[in-house]
Amino acid sequence: MQETAEQYINRLIGYVDGQDPVKVQSRTARRLAKLIQGVSRTRLTRRPAPRKWSVAEILAHLAEDELVGGFRMRLIVGAPGTLVQGFDQDRWAVTGKYAKRDPKKSLELFRTIREANIAFYKSLNPAQRKLYGIHSERGKESVERLFTLFAGHDINHTKQIEAILGKRRTR
Repeated sequence: MQETAEQYINRLIGYVDGQDPVKVQSRTARRLAKLIQGVSRTRLTRRPAPRKWSVAEILAHLAEDELVGGFRMRLIVGAPGTLVQGFDQDRWAVTGKYAKRDPKKSLELFRTIREANIAFYKSLNPAQRKLYGIHSERGKESVERLFTLFAGHDINHTKQIEAILGKRRTR
């Protein structure tokens, strides 16, 4: 059974539990780079099971999702209360040809956009971080909550990559 939006949110927020989302997000690209260092492209593009993403596909997803997250934060700050459209990540993976993307280039794109998004978030004052949009699937979502969800999203996908590669979490 697929988890509900509420279950998904709770799971991601639970991953962050007591951690600073800025710090979590600041170290993700470096952690991912360590995880894939020395791993062949063949291994990075191999799916662990049918209908499960490979490491390369996860990295492509992270890069595109970071682009979306940055847009959403900026959209909410520029137009509080606005509708924030969800998207079908599996469809994006197919149409975006995630399986054929270079994992190292996806990671570099992720790192670059992430740095810009962290800088943007840090530039916001507390009132701006409380501004919200209405997500089409998850409802009312503040910039602050969105930023925390992205930290949990990082942890979720880092754990997936560790499991696929059989590696422990690197600090």
